[in-house]
This record gives sequence, structure tokens and C-alpha cells, in this order.
Amino acid sequence: MIIFAPKETDSSETRAALTPITIKRLVDIGLEVEVESGIGAGCDHSDIEYSESGAKIITDRGSSLSTADFIFRVRKPPVEEISILKEGAMHLSFLDPFNDSESLHAMASSGTTAVSLEMIPRTTLAQKMDALSSQANIAGYTAVIYSAEKLNKILPMMMTPAGTISPAKYFILGIGVAGLQAIATAKRLGARVTAFDVRQEALEQAESLGAKALRIDLGGDSSETGQVYAKELTPEQLDKQREEQAKVCEDSDVVITTAKVFGRKSPILVTKDVIERMKPGSMIIDLAAESGGNVEGTVLDQEVVTENGVSIVGIGNFEGRVARHSSQVFSANLGNFIEHFWDQEENSFKFNLDDEILSGCVLTHAGKIVHERFLEESTEE
Repeated sequence: MIIFAPKETDSSETRAALTPITIKRLVDIGLEVEVESGIGAGCDHSDIEYSESGAKIITDRGSSLSTADFIFRVRKPPVEEISILKEGAMHLSFLDPFNDSESLHAMASSGTTAVSLEMIPRTTLAQKMDALSSQANIAGYTAVIYSAEKLNKILPMMMTPAGTISPAKYFILGIGVAGLQAIATAKRLGARVTAFDVRQEALEQAESLGAKALRIDLGGDSSETGQVYAKELTPEQLDKQREEQAKVCEDSDVVITTAKVFGRKSPILVTKDVIERMKPGSMIIDLAAESGGNVEGTVLDQEVVTENGVSIVGIGNFEGRVARHSSQVFSANLGNFIEHFWDQEENSFKFNLDDEILSGCVLTHAGKIVHERFLEESTEE
């Protein structure tokens, strides 16, 4: 069976879906691997490295797309390439299924088995395949490094003969994978870090990394658990939460927002009136920029400086700024997916839609939409 990894069609995408080390693993279990010439240009892997790992270097992209059993990409495919895929081929990439029904229906019509990496279940068993988390982890790290370079301050406290330099202050809004890595990285660089999330267990994780958790006493039963807390907020409680967050933003040098809600537009966490209270030279990095943004005034792929001198950074694909390592873990996630379902005795992929991982991430199969969530939406249409 053949795996083909083409070059990404988005010129700004530096990551590669496969790296040489993963290819060697896949070849060793009996798969043939083809990659398009130049696939590793953005992540510093040459065609020679790919060839030495056991891959065949391809220049006829269309031919390989039409004959491969598995297609690996980072981003979703151009719609015009879906129709040429081999019937029954399995396509693995980020597919953005909630916002791109055209591609979803095209994959169903072409007989493609479409695997959406965003939909990989967040379970212990599937953790090794969870590309969304592996990329978010790197994005959290890279956001802090970017801010450290751009900020007109140093991050750690320094005792000097000329006096003491106070540490930079970071505020992390949203303590998921990206948020936890941002906390850990900022702390390692010596910054003072405060973090907030509506989930109490997330606040405890932030504290375990050395951050100060912003705990807001809203009264009532809101402090019992993260889920109860989020559901029971009254308008008065919401106003108090926003004001307490605003006070921390006002005192911070860098605010990093990480709240993405998969399948929906990201929530606004930092509004214009809060930004107007922040210090000149301070910075907000919006890691949810590609899904609508957490910050009022975010512009995707741009850095906007407000009238009061606050930088709002809406750069997308922060993980692509360190493409060597983001490609390494992304490729490993895909390799782990194939290995998990590979039957070496039969030399075949064990496909069973009753499997909890496959049922969670396979959107189309055998000429139709099969994922329950999108099957309902398709019926409504």
C-alpha cells in the first residue's frame, strides 16, 4: 500500500506532513512512501534525506494523488484535487469540517475516506495521534518566544549595580495545551505569570507550573467545578469576571489568549475598552486569530498597534515559525495513527467504524458522510 505526502499548496505553510524519521518507521512495517519533491523545503529536510529514509521522490503530483492509498497533508486539500483521488483512498489532514462543507461533500462524492485530525478523540489511547494538541503545544511555546523578542523589556528579574530590574508580567487567558506551554515557557524565561480559565482543575494545573491563578469569587455555587462555574454565571457575575480580568490585563506586559472553541467562532475575551486601559508598549498575542480571535481588533496575520501603543498580534500558524519541530511531531502523529491500525500479518489497515477513534475522526467513507455530527447537518441541508 502506498502513502503519498504532497507539498502544501498554501505558500505560507512551512510544515511538512511527513518527515524522514517517520517515513523510515512506515517503510519498516511494509508500506511504500512517496513524497513530492521539495516537500521539506520549509522545515529544512532535503529530498536526499527523504530518499535515504526510504521514500520515493515524486514530481508528478497528480499521478501520485490518483494512485496512493493514503494521502497525508497538514492543511485541507484544494477542492479541485479531491476529485482525482483514488476511490477508497484515506485522506488525513486538518480539514476544518465545520467551516468547509464543500470539501466534505466533495470527499464523500469521490469515495474518499476523510480523516479530520481535529476530530481525533481527546483520550489517553489516542493521545499519540492528537495533532491538534501537539501543534497547540508548540504554538504556546512559540508565542512566548515571539513576545520575548518583540517586547521592549527583558523577561527575568535582574539584580544589577544600577538597581533591580523587575520581571516582565504575563497573563495567560485559557489554560489548555497552548496555555500550559505558554505558562511553562514564560516561567522558564523568568517572567511573572498569572493565568485564568473557567475550569478550576485548569487553574490548579497552572499553579503547578508556578503561575499565579486568577481566582474570582463570584459567590453562589460557581466555584464547585469548572463546568458548573461556566454554566451558572449571571450577568452580574460575568461583569465581575471581566473587570477582574481587565485589572490583570492593565498590569501586564504581555497577554496571551488561547481560547479556541472547535466548530464555533472563538469567544471575545479582551475587549476594546480593556485594551485602552493597557500600558503603551504592552502586547496581546491572540492564538485564536485563525478562528475569529479572542481579542477585539485582531486582524489575521497582522500586528496592529492601537492609538495607546498596545500591539495586537494576530499571526496565524505560530507553530509554522518553528517548522522543523512542528513537522516532526505532526508527522509522528500521523505515523502513530497508521501504526495503531496496521495489521502486520495481513499487511493491511484495520478499518472498523465501530472503533472509538475511527468513529470519532472519520467523516466520509464509501461514498457518503458517515460521521454522526455531519450526517445530521447534511440531512438538514
